[in-house]
Amino acid sequence: MADVYPRSAHALAEVPDIVHFSGANIDKARSLLNRFYYPVAVGTPADAGDFRLGVGVIQLGPLTVGQLSFATPVTLRTAEIDAYHVTMPTLGKLHARHDGREIVADPTSGVVFGPGSPVYTSREANSAELAVKVERKALEEELSGLLGRPIEGPLGLPLEVDLSSGPGHSWRRLIRLLCEELEYETSLFYEPLMAEQLRSTVLSGLLLSLPHRYHAELTAPVTPGPPRAIRRVLDAIQNEPERAFTVTDLARAANMSVRSLQEGFRRHVGMAPMSYLQQVRLARAHDALRRADPVRTTVAAVAHRWGFAHLGRFASAYRSRFGVSPSETLRSTP
Repeated sequence: MADVYPRSAHALAEVPDIVHFSGANIDKARSLLNRFYYPVAVGTPADAGDFRLGVGVIQLGPLTVGQLSFATPVTLRTAEIDAYHVTMPTLGKLHARHDGREIVADPTSGVVFGPGSPVYTSREANSAELAVKVERKALEEELSGLLGRPIEGPLGLPLEVDLSSGPGHSWRRLIRLLCEELEYETSLFYEPLMAEQLRSTVLSGLLLSLPHRYHAELTAPVTPGPPRAIRRVLDAIQNEPERAFTVTDLARAANMSVRSLQEGFRRHVGMAPMSYLQQVRLARAHDALRRADPVRTTVAAVAHRWGFAHLGRFASAYRSRFGVSPSETLRSTP
């Protein structure tokens, strides 16, 4: 019997979408793959025995990361993908055909599929893999934000990636960590601020790990943003800390690349832009709780007013910053 445990289906600004599935129903398996990845045809040999698919998947807005396991030999066919996709075998071999080329990947390598071409893959029985999908617009906008200028896709990513050492190996460890966290309901990855930063880290890590047309420019030394431009970002955060800023939004406000913004904040502020944003939000919430009437105001209302979507994680961050709980501050109001 299949068990599907959808935790939520909120946008990235709220809570990631996480699903676990284990079952022998090929139609349900196909439906799940279609939902999180692409319309796909699933095939098994006639004498393969009982089909069984195991899936653990997390969706952070335009990023989908999953662990897939197959008990029997399976083929997956997709007419055309509209995203960038990386498949990394963790057990067994993967045979792939894409963009007129054929390749075989094992646990030391991965296959990269780009938008616009059909994909055919087959794998052995008792195989497993990590499957990462990034919407084309999101990856190309991430690169544009890092560079601080528009780009023209496609990026020209390689079909095969070495995962045995170097940046590719490091990026795969990051993906493994994300998948391992799927089992823990108390994971920090459920915190919207962490989820947003993690999504950006995965995308930028992919861009730094693989050769492409913009790689040399992306890895060139970066000039930190000047104090005046950093001041504009500080002002934007101070004026609207409740706004759902991303680091790309802040870089655009300063008319600079994300890398220059981050380096400028490191040099002039002493912390990352998103960390500064959280500290400002906590300070505003603290001030609001001190002034509020505990009869008419709730901690949840104040937390949501200042951009905290998860009450429990707000309380934890608040206690770390001020040494007391939000409710204690509210009750101590004169």
